[in-house]
Amino acid sequence: MKKALVVVESPTKAKTLNRFLGESYQILATYGHVRSLPSKSGSVDVRNDFEPRYEVIPEKERHINRIKKALSNVDTLYLASDMDREGEAISYHLLTLLDLDGNRKKGKITVHRIVFHEITKDAIHKAIRSPRDILMPLVDAQQARVVLDYLYGFTLSPLLWRKVRKGLSAGRVQSVALRFICEREKEIQAFTPKEYWTVQARFIGEREPTPFEAELTHFKSEKLKKFDIKKAEKAEEIVSFLREKKFKVVALMHKITRKTPPPPFITSTLQQEASRKLNLSPSRTMRLAQQLYEGVDIGQGPAGLITYMRTDSVHLARQALQDAKKVILQQFGESYTLPKARVYKNRVKNAQEAHEAIRPTEVTRTPEQLKGRLDPQLFDLYQLIWNRMIASQMAQAEWDTQNVLIDSEDADARFKVTGSRLVFPGYLKVLNDNGKETLLPRLEEGDLLQLETITPIQHFTQPPPRYTEASLIKTLESYGIGRPSTYATVLQTLRSRDYARLIRKVFVPQEIGMIVNDLLVQHFSPYVDYQFTAQLEEKLDEIAKGVVTWKPVVRSFWQDFYPLVKKKEKELKRSDILSKEMDESCPECGKPLVIRYGKYGKFIACSGFPECHYRRPLEGKENEAPQITDQVCEKCGRPMVIKKGRFGPFLACSGFPECRNTKPLKVSKGTGVPCPECQKGEIIERRSKKGRVFYSCSRYPTCKFSLWNRPVHETCPVCHSPYLIIKKIGKRVYKCCPNKECDYSVPLGNDGRAAS
Repeated sequence: MKKALVVVESPTKAKTLNRFLGESYQILATYGHVRSLPSKSGSVDVRNDFEPRYEVIPEKERHINRIKKALSNVDTLYLASDMDREGEAISYHLLTLLDLDGNRKKGKITVHRIVFHEITKDAIHKAIRSPRDILMPLVDAQQARVVLDYLYGFTLSPLLWRKVRKGLSAGRVQSVALRFICEREKEIQAFTPKEYWTVQARFIGEREPTPFEAELTHFKSEKLKKFDIKKAEKAEEIVSFLREKKFKVVALMHKITRKTPPPPFITSTLQQEASRKLNLSPSRTMRLAQQLYEGVDIGQGPAGLITYMRTDSVHLARQALQDAKKVILQQFGESYTLPKARVYKNRVKNAQEAHEAIRPTEVTRTPEQLKGRLDPQLFDLYQLIWNRMIASQMAQAEWDTQNVLIDSEDADARFKVTGSRLVFPGYLKVLNDNGKETLLPRLEEGDLLQLETITPIQHFTQPPPRYTEASLIKTLESYGIGRPSTYATVLQTLRSRDYARLIRKVFVPQEIGMIVNDLLVQHFSPYVDYQFTAQLEEKLDEIAKGVVTWKPVVRSFWQDFYPLVKKKEKELKRSDILSKEMDESCPECGKPLVIRYGKYGKFIACSGFPECHYRRPLEGKENEAPQITDQVCEKCGRPMVIKKGRFGPFLACSGFPECRNTKPLKVSKGTGVPCPECQKGEIIERRSKKGRVFYSCSRYPTCKFSLWNRPVHETCPVCHSPYLIIKKIGKRVYKCCPNKECDYSVPLGNDGRAAS
């Protein structure tokens, strides 16, 4: 009897399936996509109705040959790639390369497409008993996305290279995400703080000696609005007026408030919570979730611990709901269970209702059972997922909220204070998000209060906060821009292009990011518009549902986009984009001076170039003084300042030109790659005493991890190493896996991209 061949994407997934399927099945992996659009001009034949010219990914040829060889010994082929559009496309492209028709028998081989949202024995056998054909609408939706992204990026990026500088890129979702970051920065820069005051009193009741604080809400029979007390003089006047008054409690109002738990995780909310609670980047979260989904050895062989992690549905299977109720009953008691399972509505546009939320494959497998069997970060992420799923089916939390109103004796002033007490924790037993209780002493209506202190407090309005990784993902999702599986890659691209840096967990746009965004918004506004990008995502969803075909969607985009790019190529001048006129004349020729952006940053130059070669460095913003450091010049004793030169920033004596002492400024350049050893720091670029560049953990000397080759924030598709390295072998440059036991490598072209 011949074996059946099962093909999946990753070797880890293959290993887990092998445990459940036994010797009757041979399981091989494609190691991801097998065909792609090469990174070169002409990969989409526009004249031939946008026909994509796919090529086999070079490093995948040996895996394809292994699958071809295995076909000679089987009579059934099961395509078991992931259940999303990417997985469907992998199966389709593999069949094309194998010269097999996925909908009929080809020779003696029967082809089946199987999908499962969790890697468990029951789910796998159920999938094998219920195979289906490849769904071409899903393939077409993925194909449309790839073609659109190619046409967008490979048409607009070269314009950026010519008009701004080489190495830049534009992307259908990436450029919109950059716009969010840059526009928020402009809001912050334009923000003017507004002063206002509040008055706070500290009282002591007659029943308990515990003091409590209340805020003034009414003064002389008028309700105070936020900006009614604008100056300190007004606040002091109110305080002086009330300081000798007597106060009493005039009303106590109790109210029971209930809070419903949040729904189980989808991809975007998992990334947000992992960032907030576990300090994990979205890309790191997805790598860990992939491991939990594909299988982790917990003592009895590899087992898939969570359901498929790329989903936008909050739906839960009936069995999972039943198991959750049993766990809640056993661990917390009947008062924490629900009489009927709670059902959540999907908030994401066009969510796939047939999919499930991210949950444990076995709800009865508690985090306590896995403690010590998983790596710390895997355990933390599993616990986060388990807690969220269990909490979603627990009773509401109940709070006793008490509002107390306090009036002065002549009713000229009213203070208000709110206290809260957790009456029943409900789901907060698991999520621990209850915050602090605000307990008040025992008070009764009519109680006289002693005024201990009364204080005016100054406030200033705050600018809108910069985006964190979590808040940017939430914003993109709320607009329907991109898909959960793409967010991690988009955010990483913004950092790798140095469009924005993640400083203290918030995105700070860099100068080049602001320039690129201004160019795109000013000249290509329809294609970085929030609604345009969201509507294009809806079109892709319609293609996936079979409502429309993919080529008309691409054609509609291209017929307006391409002429605009060509028009702007002729109209735009590099000097107009990278320079700004100043209110200052050139000291040598009298023509206006301009601020220009060059290879080494901003500088001041004459607008009459090349006739006039006058230039000088730009110190900070416009004519801002150089930044003073805490270092002292060893020659004259004056403080050292940071200046910018042709080769970047350096330290110079503030006594220039009397003292011309300078020395290099040691600046560590981040790579965006988390340290694989301590998993807390970031790999940064450093220089040895002899000037050789190397890379090490930012937490040195606490963590002493280092390497000579430049790391890249990409997961190895073969062994799942958390990063790759750029290495020169002979005359060619390769992107390789740092694991010596793994032979994964990709040759790179002259532009630093993977060669096709």
